[in-house]
This record gives sequence, structure tokens and C-alpha cells, in this order.
Amino acid sequence: EAYRAAFPELAAQFEAAMAGRLPDGWRAALPRFPADAKGLATRKASEKVIQALADAVPQLVGGSADLAGSNFTRMEAYADFLPEAEGIPRNVNWGIREHAMAAAVNGLALHGGVVPFGATFLVFADYMRPSLRLAALMGVPTRYVFTHDSIGLGEDGPTHQPIEHLASLRAIPGFTVLRPCDANETSVCWGLAMASAGPAALVLTRQNLPTLDRAVYAPAEEAEKGAYVLAQASAAARVQLVASGSEVPLALEAQAKLEAEGIPTRVVSMPSWELFLAQPLDYQRAVFPRDVVHVVVEAGLRMGWERFVGLDAGFVTLERFGASAPAPVLFRELGITADAAVAAAKARLT
Repeated sequence: EAYRAAFPELAAQFEAAMAGRLPDGWRAALPRFPADAKGLATRKASEKVIQALADAVPQLVGGSADLAGSNFTRMEAYADFLPEAEGIPRNVNWGIREHAMAAAVNGLALHGGVVPFGATFLVFADYMRPSLRLAALMGVPTRYVFTHDSIGLGEDGPTHQPIEHLASLRAIPGFTVLRPCDANETSVCWGLAMASAGPAALVLTRQNLPTLDRAVYAPAEEAEKGAYVLAQASAAARVQLVASGSEVPLALEAQAKLEAEGIPTRVVSMPSWELFLAQPLDYQRAVFPRDVVHVVVEAGLRMGWERFVGLDAGFVTLERFGASAPAPVLFRELGITADAAVAAAKARLT
């Protein structure tokens, strides 16, 4: 009581943090990004979001498993947790200890008072799985940043290229997976992760993605529904292309090709299965109507997509491990292309 009386503002901040409440107005810190054809890697967009959140949410604490220079998770204005640290440290150098990192993030969340996160490459989520599962089982609000999310990471080859990992994370009950398609979806998805009552993971690219012109396409805030119609067809749609993350621009390219041939086509961005399945059934049916040809475009296993699009849909997915080559070569050689999506749609039109 004496502390509250002497330092009422600090006491109120402490009590709010221990109760798990984020500071008032924190959402206003989430950045918006201008349209840009060259764009940003979503890991770089995430870095900009983290810097903004670090100032708006003083209890945000976290770091990377020895990959901060690749994950872009360092809060630049704040110190590291080191014996010689000055000021209030915010960055944790977890070291090459993904499993221990995830367990420690759980412990921090259970203790309360901080908003913890851990980061690494998506392929290394395998090392973290017991603690990810426990986070979901306990329903603790942990956050994870998984970058280098597909064959798009390039020359590191199949050992580092996640293929089954999206399906694996999506299989965990109560675990929210967020795979944004551009910088503005990344900002929205960070907001969703911050507000989540349970564990949430951002799945981000190494390679640049165009920042979409939201005056042309649906607002990025629609990502809060998990899936939304990003680009409408020119008439009643005959084809629907569904994608997440870096494959959304490929779906938009395929849409342009199909529309040029007189085939009305729309594109759905689906950053989160879990958030979509929490929507009312009428909304789910509107996003996935039965009277169109569906084609899924994702640089990972098709497993699980059937629940949304059915067995007769087209699947431009990966059913093999990757290879070592530059990202554009890999997408072309492994068939994750706009032309493949066009061919899959045409093969199913009657």
C-alpha cells in the first residue's frame, strides 16, 4: 500500500502487467505499410512491428535461438539480458536451445508480468514441439516467430526447408498459426498474436513479397477472420484460388491469367485456419462456396486442406522434400507457380 501511494502510476502498470493486461492504446502502435511492388520479406515487416511494440508494450520480452540476425527479432532500443547490462533488459539470447527456449517462454508466461516470445527457423519448431504442445494444453499466451518458412529460404537445402511443419503446427489443438501474405497482414497478425489468450505463432518469409495496395485489394484487417476474399472475380466466380503467405502473390498472378482468358476467378488469403474455424458457419460457407472450382496454392503439404476445399480440388502443394537452389528456381522446378495453379483450375472446369 505504501508503494501504491508513493508510485501510483508504476504500481498500476505493474498490477496490469501481472494481470495480463496490455497497455491502453497498444494497437495504435501497429504500423501500416505503403503499397510497394518490391515489398518486404514478412520477417522484415515483423521486425518493424516488433520495434513499434517494444515501445508500446514495456513488458514485451524475448529473443531468438541464436538466429536474431536472421529472424530480425532484436528490440534495438533495449539491452540484452547480460550481467553487465545497463537499463532494463528486454532481449534474451537463448542460444542454440530451441526446446529450452520454448520451455522458458512457457515459464515466463505462467509467471506473468511479461509478454514473452521466442524465435527460430520454422524447420526447428520440431525441437520445440513438446513445449509448444504444453503451451496449448495449458492455454498460456506464448508467442513464437518462425521465419524461413518454406523452400523460399533457398540454398540451405532440404534440411532447412520446412515441408510438413505448417501441417504439424496446425494439428496442435488450441495453437494459432498465422502465416501473413504481406507486410500489412504481418502487422495485423502480430496484433492477433499479442491479443491471443493462448499460444500463437507467426510464420514468416525470408524472401521479399509485394506489399499489396489495399485500395485495390481487401483491407488487411480482414485477416483477423483467418481467411477472407482478398481479390474478387470480374463476374460470378468459376474458380477460387486459396493461398497463404508467400503463395498469395502467386495466386494473384494466376488470377490475372485466368481472368485474361475469360474465367472469372477470385483469390482467398488464409493466414490462419484456427481463426477461420472460429467464425460463424455462414461466413465460412461464404468464403468457401460449393459452386466453384477450388485450387490451393501452398509451399507445403496438402494435408488438411481437404476439409475446406474437398477432395476434388486442385492442389499446388509440396509432397516431397526440397532442394538446394535459389528460391525462384526452387519454386519453378518444384511446381509452385502461377502456371501450375492455372493448369489445375482448367483441369477441373466443366
